[in-house]
Amino acid sequence: MGVYLNEPGAYGLFQEDFSLTYYVDKTEIIKELVPLVELKRNISEKTGTDRGKGPKYVAVTRPRRFGKTVMANMIAAYFGKGVDSHEEFDSLKVSQYPWYRKHLNQHNVIHIVFNEMPKNCTSYAQYIERIQTLLLDDLTMTYPNVKIRETDAVWDALKKVYTYCNGEKFIFVLDEWDYIYHQDFAANADKESFTKFLSNLLKDKAYVEMAYMTGILPIAKYSSGSELNMFCEYTMVTEEKYSKYFGFIDSEVDDLYDRYLKQQAENRKVTREGLRIWYDGYHTKSGERVYNPRSVVLALENNNLGNYWTSSGPYDELFYYVGANVDQVKADVGLLVSDIPVPAKVQEYAATSMELKTRDEIFSAMVVYGFLNYENGCVSIPNKELMDKFAEMAQKEASLGNVYQLTRESGRMLTATKAGDTETMMEILQFVHNTESPLTVYNNEAELASILKLVYLQARDSYRIEREDKAGVGYVDFIFYPFVKSDDAIIIELKVNHTADEAVKQIKDRQYALRFEGKFGENPEYTGRILAVGIAYSKEDESKRHECKVEVLRERLK
Repeated sequence: MGVYLNEPGAYGLFQEDFSLTYYVDKTEIIKELVPLVELKRNISEKTGTDRGKGPKYVAVTRPRRFGKTVMANMIAAYFGKGVDSHEEFDSLKVSQYPWYRKHLNQHNVIHIVFNEMPKNCTSYAQYIERIQTLLLDDLTMTYPNVKIRETDAVWDALKKVYTYCNGEKFIFVLDEWDYIYHQDFAANADKESFTKFLSNLLKDKAYVEMAYMTGILPIAKYSSGSELNMFCEYTMVTEEKYSKYFGFIDSEVDDLYDRYLKQQAENRKVTREGLRIWYDGYHTKSGERVYNPRSVVLALENNNLGNYWTSSGPYDELFYYVGANVDQVKADVGLLVSDIPVPAKVQEYAATSMELKTRDEIFSAMVVYGFLNYENGCVSIPNKELMDKFAEMAQKEASLGNVYQLTRESGRMLTATKAGDTETMMEILQFVHNTESPLTVYNNEAELASILKLVYLQARDSYRIEREDKAGVGYVDFIFYPFVKSDDAIIIELKVNHTADEAVKQIKDRQYALRFEGKFGENPEYTGRILAVGIAYSKEDESKRHECKVEVLRERLK
């Protein structure tokens, strides 16, 4: 047992995760890995671009907050000899398999978390020296009869152990493999040296029983030659395999919500639909919906739907990417904030600060880091948690030009609507339509709806805004559900080549306001005024004038 070799820390962290109320059993990933461990030799692919890659080398890349470290700790705790972990695993899904006992705590595991730094680290030399020294110390203490010298490279020491200890092998579980590439002290030469370090440690080594590696950046980005081409790489965008083990799928969130209902007997502030709105929106290669797992768990634990997107540096800041080439993407930001998917060629690598030049490079990086979802050739903002981040940026960054100006008007638009100030509403809508923006031309209600999302952007702070929600007899274009139940509730109907009066009449005729009245015999949940808002536009009107009407359907309840 050592700092890296069969270390107890992975088990300790897994034990903590296992004990959580909202723990999700993902141990079936082990059934994907056991066949790799049982291979007698490294089988090379016969055809295609993966020629020479070995099945026993697995690299999983995902955005932050998608459970990569939780999975790495669990895998190390299962295979590693350091601690007997049967008490936890006996109750989990992996225990149903016939090989379960055969591999439980039966392997040497070298578990390295690459985001751990030496004291006062200011150079790559200090960083890599710590890793090599600690691993050499582990090997020296564990195999005292093998003549390991301080001057040995770690791969030479491991080869000695393999040679003199009857073919002793090791499973490598390497977490945050790309951490060094984000550090200011690491020059390009240092990054190349680290890539070669991994290659020397792992590639074509008989002592490697399996290598499981996780990170954010796809390996292809930093292995331009053949250094790490032995890895089979699995990303969210390009590969379906392993997808269900990272992030939560619908059935898992259903189960977690059932636990929440039992745990939170009263004063529940989280709804199942709220979890979908706030944290869903990512998709796997196969099209399966994926939730941000960290945010779901925190929302349930805190009994609060909120923004749990945390920042740990510039790579977690939206404007780091957008600001790299604002002119290339500012028009697209307007479309994205309006909930319109944007066509993009998402590449298989993430861009670094020196390489964020083109629109596709910027969007590729934003997908890799989890800011955007990628599906069917388009990028989009996945959920409310991220939409709020985009909205915050759009209202703060003047360099976004017209998008910035439009979003700044959105607070005034909400105030005017509540006041029934249709002149101001029409002025703002005309300003939007006359502005040089990708949204200036609309010929149907769907395109008009996109403008509405932008001009009511600030309303997201105080309303849950639903598009084409079922209400009364049919579906209404927009319903604004106030977070404060005594605030005004707003129903918006859009019309192209019809009048605002017709829009309001439809709201009344189809009884859309019933959505706020509550069930028969019960007091209404929403006690503020109910406003019917009709917004109309004529394609034939060359002056691009809009018509607005606001009518109070119900006064505030006392």
